[in-house]
Amino acid sequence: MAKNRNYSCKDVDMLMASKTIAENFWANISELSATRTDWSEQYANDLITRIDNAIETHLGIDAKKDLRNATVTLASIQVPARRDVSYFKTQVDEDFKKETSKRDEILKTLGFANHLRGVQKGNQESLIQLLYQFKTNLTDTLRQEITAKGMNPTLLDNIIGYADTFKQANVTQETLKGSTKEITQEVSDVFNGIYDEIIGICKKASNYYQYEPLKKEQFTFAKALSNLGAAAKIAGTEPTAA
Repeated sequence: MAKNRNYSCKDVDMLMASKTIAENFWANISELSATRTDWSEQYANDLITRIDNAIETHLGIDAKKDLRNATVTLASIQVPARRDVSYFKTQVDEDFKKETSKRDEILKTLGFANHLRGVQKGNQESLIQLLYQFKTNLTDTLRQEITAKGMNPTLLDNIIGYADTFKQANVTQETLKGSTKEITQEVSDVFNGIYDEIIGICKKASNYYQYEPLKKEQFTFAKALSNLGAAAKIAGTEPTAA
């Protein structure tokens, strides 16, 4: 990474996380626009376009086809996947409460014993591992045992479906991270401008949603970065720019 950055993560990670924040900003603009005169749907759209252009022009990536799709897929699939995994476990706990050994065997076989704690903490790798163990070990016999208690088979199919989608998006994203071009100071200024603007949005919006944890999380840059699988941490106290 070149010098003179306001952030310590990779350029591509910063842009991907910024894109996630910008998408969340656009999704909530009808409410947020009432809080500031310079926040509008047009501004939200322009921000997304500028980030896409920065990715495509300066990183040599087709943002709309590759990076954007991978980023949006990863961000969008984690919430429903974690929800369905949690709902599955709750139903198994209840349906097999009188058969504790069977309950424990099912949860262990399908990956919950080893990976659920990581999933609950938002760890991306734990979610991938749980989904794949679930997909691999859900035999027809085990499926029948579970659904015979009343669980909807659609829930099982959804969890299985997340496995391939999530892994492919993750592979695509990691591949794209290695395609960064040499960055000039001019480009560095563009990247810093985007980062500073996104951090400013995060500070204001997260404060506005301080009593709505789920909404607030959508405007926490470190969380967006973590959800994308970035290993680096942001310098300074989040979400203040370095």
